[in-house]
Amino acid sequence: MTDSTLRPHAGGTGPEISLVIPVFNEEGSLKILYGACCAQLEKTGKSFEVLFIDDGSSDRSPEIMREIQREDRRVVVIRFRRNFGKSAALSAGFAASRGGLVFTMDADLQDDPAEIPAFLDKLAEGFDLVSGWKHKRQDPLLAKKVPSRIFNLVTSLISGVRIHDFNCGFKLYRAEVVKGLRIYGELYRYLPALAHWKGYRVAEIKVRHHQRRFGRSKFGGSRLVKGFLDLITVLFLNRYVRRPLHLFGTLGSLFCLAGFSIGCYFVYYWMIHQNIGGRVPLLLFAVFLMLSGIQLISTGLIGEMLAGSRGYLAEPGYQVAEVLDSSAETSRGNGQEHT
Repeated sequence: MTDSTLRPHAGGTGPEISLVIPVFNEEGSLKILYGACCAQLEKTGKSFEVLFIDDGSSDRSPEIMREIQREDRRVVVIRFRRNFGKSAALSAGFAASRGGLVFTMDADLQDDPAEIPAFLDKLAEGFDLVSGWKHKRQDPLLAKKVPSRIFNLVTSLISGVRIHDFNCGFKLYRAEVVKGLRIYGELYRYLPALAHWKGYRVAEIKVRHHQRRFGRSKFGGSRLVKGFLDLITVLFLNRYVRRPLHLFGTLGSLFCLAGFSIGCYFVYYWMIHQNIGGRVPLLLFAVFLMLSGIQLISTGLIGEMLAGSRGYLAEPGYQVAEVLDSSAETSRGNGQEHT
């Protein structure tokens, strides 16, 4: 399912700002959030649209979003058939957005729409992505704050992006940034890193963070583990997917060099003492290193051949049940898969 199928072009120019909001069981906050966002966006004097991406909600969220969309033509609702995750929701929102600037925000009212002008001011300084930093986070200390700080510190060191809060859902992008990102799994956490590695300028601003007023958090400890695993994926896909030999070849060369050095030591020792004494285990270790190095280099060569003949990234898959968009001629339930 292509971008144009997801949301057919209705003619005319698009809005200046698109606000993408993933939604999963947030019935209590939607109308309050919608009102606050519209009030702030109207103050900017820019045209805008609000895209709600319903990620398989099982409460009254779909019904409430329908009501909002019927009353406001600037609102678009994209409803998934089931829960596909935040990355899929953001991917669908990015594909359907038409604004030159794209905001993302969580639907739980913990992000403050009053920060929207500050994001716009920071982006105007010449940046391509501005990420929020929940400087005084209103979440449980052990359940969220401590794990999040560890996660952000490790991610910042590994990725080279010096920001404090990768997890903050409140961000502002130029449209060319989001149109070039392919995200799945837990990769939504690493959007600043993905953009940075593509050459875009990334900045961060402090934002107010509120306690959750309705419902409960959807994030558990397992997502932290998955996030670290996806960090390894991100690093490999962005740094070595087009040059796997650079990774495996470097490791293999180091293994071979270590094994060869140990082997040279044994040759020297044998020439002096005419025997290797009780050093057989070390000799076997040298052979193991050299064989492992050859295998790693071979793996890199095979990866180079595969990379040359196949695509590098698969786009996320999700099933769209319905699109409510007043700018299109009809509201459809197409049941097509985006792959």
